[in-house]
Amino acid sequence: MNLRKSERKSTKIKMAIQGPSGSGKSYSALLLAKGLAAGDMSKVVVIDTENGSANLYAHLGDYHVLQLENPFSPERYIQAITACENADMKVIIIDSISHCWEFLLQYHSTLAGNSFTNWGKVTPRQKGFIDKILQSNFHIIATMRTKQGYVLNQKDGKYVPQKIGLKAVQRDGVDYEFTLVFDIDIKHHATASKDRTGLFADKHEFVINSATGRKILGWCNGTLSQEELKLKVDECSTIAELYKLYNTHGELSKSLGQHFITKRNLLNNLTNPKNHSINGTTPNYPKS
Repeated sequence: MNLRKSERKSTKIKMAIQGPSGSGKSYSALLLAKGLAAGDMSKVVVIDTENGSANLYAHLGDYHVLQLENPFSPERYIQAITACENADMKVIIIDSISHCWEFLLQYHSTLAGNSFTNWGKVTPRQKGFIDKILQSNFHIIATMRTKQGYVLNQKDGKYVPQKIGLKAVQRDGVDYEFTLVFDIDIKHHATASKDRTGLFADKHEFVINSATGRKILGWCNGTLSQEELKLKVDECSTIAELYKLYNTHGELSKSLGQHFITKRNLLNNLTNPKNHSINGTTPNYPKS
C-alpha cells in the first residue's frame, strides 16, 4: 500500500439536471456538454429516451444521438453507456434516467410475494446502473424529471395535502451520488442544490450556457475555483509566493485583485515595509 498526496487531476464530472417538463433540461444539458467538450460537439452523445427530443437542437452542432427504446431497463441503459464509451465520446448525456426508475417500479409491482423483501430484487439492478455512471471515465450529464411532492398534515381534525417542493422521478437520494446537481425551473433558471465543486454553491439563480460547462471543465482539469484560490492566497507566507501565485492564475487572479492586495500589504507590514519588489524588478501585479 502506498500513500500519496490528494489531488484533483483530470476528473470526469458526474452531474444531474432536474426540473419539470418544459424547463429546458435537454437544451441545458447540451450547452453544458458543449463547454465540457471544449466546443467540439462531435464528441458529445445523447442517450435519448424522450421520443427523439434530442434531435430538436441539431443547430447546436454535430453531436450524436443514441435512441433508446422500451424497455428502459437498467441493463439496457448500461449497454447504451458502454456503446457511447466505445465510440470514444467525451461527454455522455443521459436524457433521462427517470425512465429507468419507472421501469423498476413497474417491475417491482409485478413481483409476487412480500413487497418489502421484493426490493431486494430491484435495488441491485438500480445500483448497477448508478455504479456504471459513477465509474465511467467520461463526463456524464443525467437529466431527471421532477413532480410536485406532497405530504398530509392534520389541520382542524382533517388531513390536508401540503406541497413540499419538487421531487425527482428517480430513487430517493440518487442526487447524493452526483458531484453536481442543478435544479431548473419552468423559466429556465438554474440553482445548484448540490455542489462539490464549490463553483455554484450559494450563487444566485442563473441561466445555463456553454460557459457554465467550460467553467466545470476547468475545475475538472485542476483549475482552481475562486474560493480555492482565496485559500491559497491566505496560505502565502512570503511576497515571492504571493507574486508567483498571482502570475500563475491569470484572469482568476485579476478577479481577486483586492484580496491579493490585502495579503500583500499584510506581508509587507510583517516583514520589510520598503520591500515592494523582488530581485530589483516589479512584477505584474494589481495596483491598489
